[in-house]
Amino acid sequence: MMIEKLHYSSRTTEVDGSATQIVNAYQQSTLNTDENMVKIFALIIDALALLSSAINRLKAKSEQVYYDDIRDEKITAFYFLLVSFSHHPDAVIKAAALRLLEIFEQYGMEMKNEGFTTESSLLNSMLADYKKPQLLDTIAQVPQCAEYIAALQEAQDNFETNRLSFEEAQGQEGTLGNATQLKKTVLDHVNGLLVPYLNVMEQLNEPVYGNYARTLAEITAANNQSVKRRRKKDNTPGDGK
Repeated sequence: MMIEKLHYSSRTTEVDGSATQIVNAYQQSTLNTDENMVKIFALIIDALALLSSAINRLKAKSEQVYYDDIRDEKITAFYFLLVSFSHHPDAVIKAAALRLLEIFEQYGMEMKNEGFTTESSLLNSMLADYKKPQLLDTIAQVPQCAEYIAALQEAQDNFETNRLSFEEAQGQEGTLGNATQLKKTVLDHVNGLLVPYLNVMEQLNEPVYGNYARTLAEITAANNQSVKRRRKKDNTPGDGK
């Protein structure tokens, strides 16, 4: 039996998942008395921890963009609600909408194009303006206006709630390696050290190394099969393959 190496075209998350399975299987085995295995896995575990951290940073950044997109959508929806009712035939509704629209335009739709911090500052200030007691009746006169403001406040609150993890990710960005580099390091340790060593030791001492070698072979084969299916799916018709 020859153990496959993990494909270098594996996605970062695939390498993270497969390497985690490899480490877990090793920790449940009896091979921690093999000094060579201990040394190899010390390298893999350290690199895997950094890779997992990098993936979490990417996730935090992605989530922050997601929550920013939601609040931008709420800003846009609120603006067009006010614009729509500013043309309403009912004079009371129209006047109320125009008053609220005047406040909105002090901040402008351009706030969506600002950085996270500046946009938050502007949005919080605008929401504070709309919470002033003298505007309660005005807001009540515009249909659905209170609900739109509440939705905008909720979107802003969700953005700020998730901001801490984003700021932590930003703070680590310059001190830790990126996910692509760390993926290669994990692959180098697994493919360059672990797989060759297990291929040899499984032949020399199958009773001791056989079970773990077979587990490793299953993990790498499953990973590589996923890569192959994805590459086959991505191939366009008529490319000669």
